[in-house]
Amino acid sequence: MSTPPLAGAGMPPGPFSGTQAQAAREVNTASLCRIGQETVQDIVFRTMEIFQLLRNMQLPNGVTYHTATYQDRLAKLQEHLRQLSILFRKLRLVYDKCNENCAGLDPVPIEQLIPYVEEDGSKHDDRGAASQLRFASEERREIMEVNKVTKLELICIN
Repeated sequence: MSTPPLAGAGMPPGPFSGTQAQAAREVNTASLCRIGQETVQDIVFRTMEIFQLLRNMQLPNGVTYHTATYQDRLAKLQEHLRQLSILFRKLRLVYDKCNENCAGLDPVPIEQLIPYVEEDGSKHDDRGAASQLRFASEERREIMEVNKVTKLELICIN
């Protein structure tokens, strides 16, 4: 009976154990967003390089040009376009994975995402918030009535 060879001894590593494989497959959504951000930055950088190459290319309008220089610039342009295509595919994969990870989450109202800073360290209780809400709705109703009257006056004047 012989022992299996070690992975570090020049042999390719074997399959992960169960928990390692699961951890490798489950990527944190925040990490995916960071990868997506970096991919977008790469896309912008590549696009800027493509525009720079196109701007520096000379149109063949009767001027003799060096074939080697033209071929070199064309090869660079094609490589940038190929890399850009790969980056867009990568971004799509990241987007799909983020949507998949967030599919079961309940949407959070935008108002809850805005931090509220209390003035003078005073705490508001539910009754205070309810009275503020009532006051705001009454004020809104009064403004709407004034607007209706103003509109009617404008119509009568015209």
